Amino acid sequence: MYVDAVKSGLLADMGAEMWHTLCVIASYMNERGECYPTQTQIARGIGTSRQAANERIKRLLEYRWNGKPVVVAVKYRKEGKFDNNRYTVLPISGLTMFDRDK
Repeated sequence: MYVDAVKSGLLADMGAEMWHTLCVIASYMNERGECYPTQTQIARGIGTSRQAANERIKRLLEYRWNGKPVVVAVKYRKEGKFDNNRYTVLPISGLTMFDRDK
């Protein structure tokens, strides 16, 4: 995490609950910000039920900072059924992994 999330006001604007949810999702991301955690993994990381985690994820996906999302999700299908979501944590969030230049 870079201090930009604090200094820019993002953290204060999104609040502790959404920040917590974002950090749990981001803990699964690769160098491109893509992550594939299950709803169960997210719920365990947050310390809540799957249903409560899904509600928090929905709010996070709807959240906009300066008119832009901080995370997006794409639903994948496998054999005609929904598999899991691929989340992408966007650079505007201030969260990165594997960035050795910073």
